[in-house]
Amino acid sequence: MTGRTWVRLDNASNIFLAARTDADPKVFRLSAELDHEVDPQLLQEALDATYDRYPLYRAVLRRGVFWYYLQDSDLRPLVSAEVQHTCAPIYQADRRTLLFRVLHHRRRINLEVFHALSDGTGALWFLSDLVTAYLGLRYPEAGRDLGTAPEAGAHPGAASQPAAELTGTAPAGRLQEAPVHELTADSFAHYFRRHRRDQEPATDAARPARKRVHRVRGTRTPDHRTRAVELTLPARDVLGLARAEGVSLTMYLTALFFESVRRSSGGLGRNRTLAVSVPVNLRQFFPSTSARNFFAAVRVEHTYGEGEDDVGSVARQLEGQFRPKATPEALERKLRRFIRFERTPVLRVVPRPLKDLILGLVNRANNRGLTVAISNMGRVSLPDPVDSHVGRMLLHVSAARPQFCAVSHAGLLTISFSSPFTETGHVREFARHLTDRGIAVSVAAARVTEEELRWVETGVEAEVEP
Repeated sequence: MTGRTWVRLDNASNIFLAARTDADPKVFRLSAELDHEVDPQLLQEALDATYDRYPLYRAVLRRGVFWYYLQDSDLRPLVSAEVQHTCAPIYQADRRTLLFRVLHHRRRINLEVFHALSDGTGALWFLSDLVTAYLGLRYPEAGRDLGTAPEAGAHPGAASQPAAELTGTAPAGRLQEAPVHELTADSFAHYFRRHRRDQEPATDAARPARKRVHRVRGTRTPDHRTRAVELTLPARDVLGLARAEGVSLTMYLTALFFESVRRSSGGLGRNRTLAVSVPVNLRQFFPSTSARNFFAAVRVEHTYGEGEDDVGSVARQLEGQFRPKATPEALERKLRRFIRFERTPVLRVVPRPLKDLILGLVNRANNRGLTVAISNMGRVSLPDPVDSHVGRMLLHVSAARPQFCAVSHAGLLTISFSSPFTETGHVREFARHLTDRGIAVSVAAARVTEEELRWVETGVEAEVEP
């Protein structure tokens, strides 16, 4: 060991290491689309300035006898042009490298992150600050208005988001005067490891037996690259559909995703239950400036053929399941149980390779109970001097199963579908549902097979035909 700062990974991050595969390397991408072609030299200057304020992002991943740990490094990141497919693998066990990369392609700035390092919120803070720093250099008059440090416990410029959107977070970037996203900060330990004398032991009712869920099958992409398809549409129009049904945007989009999978499958067969994992940003209930993973997952499901199955009814049922599970009290009970399991003396002395095996088995068991996954980052805002220079913002995720990620900025909602399979029937059904209701949808897709996608080539927009 050296004198460098280091911190052990918790099991929430360890599971990304145990669960990564060739098809799902546990990498996600956040992108910002600007109003001009990216200047690589200015982007490198902005990255240098931003990187110095994020000690967490200087870390490399090391392997110990009993656990993985993050260790501070003196490596420096370099921006590069995009040459690989989206969400290409980052972590390599035999190489000492940073766990993120910054890419540029035409008008886009892309930040790709290995999920064991940071979650979507932490990465959004980094990207927001990076884009803000870049635009401050590109437009000096805007740069002169920046530089305010955030208040303790919150990131500056967070968008005011409706309370119904419990899954999203929308912090904006701003040049900071001091590092706040430290390597050693552990929000799980801070909030959930300490003993609560005033908290009675959880007495949750017995959980009903889970039903066998429908699992999407398909043709794997030839080289394991992620199939990514982007839909762009007016945020206000889609939010209007959700409000008309009396549900949050997240649950409306999830119900529509279920319906799209059902229609594209040609029938669900005997397994008529569809289940989804919905990430919840814990910072909205337990304030933290840590950019490390700090989220929980809530599972909701719907069984077709046992009641009303239209999109609105399904969305209301999902909302009814989700809200009680996503309260601070329910999340705290769940996470304290998880932390107690993590701190079990026997588990703590289990060698790391065996921990990987155990966590891998846990992950596979969890996957068998899920049909799809979703993530809604909510509405993102940037500081006023630079916000007008940014159009769409996007989130891609490498996927073990069909998934969509939603981000809203500048009045545009971008829904990025990712999948390990070549088939895109569920995306087509999703878009058709929206266009049938008068919403203009544009589609962009990346090629992953020898045969050209029928819709569009990479980066070209086209109206979806009903």
